[in-house]
Amino acid sequence: MATVTKQKSDVVLDYLRPGKKFPSVWCPGCGNGIVMGALIRAIDKLGWDRDNIAMVSGIGCSSRLPIYLDVHTLHSTHGRALPFATGIKFAKPGMKVIVVTGDGDALAIGGNHFIHACRRNIDITAILINNNIYGMTGGQGSPTTPAEKISTTTPFGNVEKQFDPCQLAIGAGASYVARTTVYHTPHMEKMLLAALEHKGFSLVEAVSNCHTYFGRLNRQGDAVAMLNLFKENSVMKGKASKMTDEELKGKWVLGTLHEHEATEFCDEYQKLVDAQMSKRG
Repeated sequence: MATVTKQKSDVVLDYLRPGKKFPSVWCPGCGNGIVMGALIRAIDKLGWDRDNIAMVSGIGCSSRLPIYLDVHTLHSTHGRALPFATGIKFAKPGMKVIVVTGDGDALAIGGNHFIHACRRNIDITAILINNNIYGMTGGQGSPTTPAEKISTTTPFGNVEKQFDPCQLAIGAGASYVARTTVYHTPHMEKMLLAALEHKGFSLVEAVSNCHTYFGRLNRQGDAVAMLNLFKENSVMKGKASKMTDEELKGKWVLGTLHEHEATEFCDEYQKLVDAQMSKRG
């Protein structure tokens, strides 16, 4: 009897929540759907039990992603996805906990939570979809809006320097950090697989397009044009290591940017509990 192999589209459909209204709330061509598909395929390859997956988000376009998936989901308040996820992981350390967040949600109102989740090295995978702008609430500038770029709150150009989420995560103590783009879909799936399998706090920055606001305001074109920008201006880490700072200016460096082994927060806390219980006999 011939073996039937599921197509990628069938795998994605299998994980979608029954009865959820489609098409999604995202603008046509939005990169959030690409991230969702890559995440589903990565989870499916790992063979995880859906009843043992908790997916948490805050507020924003990207934060709508978990509500479409047939796993345990929690849609929390703005910037608070990581503390909610920390509570889940702390209460049920065996659960697979994934946070989907955006550049505004994670790095502005949620910036303090982001830093300390990295510092604790708690076993959570955070997927930060970075479109350089607040897409859901009107195109305001975010912490990752590049200098001189236009948003509805920086109509004459942004005078602030942008955050680099990956460098921030590395500096704060995250033990796995990677970057990819929504153009590089197979690469994204590979980075997500590595992050999900990693023990400790893992971050995947998924550079994405908001053609509705960022692309239009900065004359970068439609979704296809912005995907081509990611293609033309991305460099894999190996090649980037041989380039000068001048050559890398304006480029996205992709790949696993940092990885190290470190003690995990829940494990260390359990050791403390066990030690105290032992003292009490």
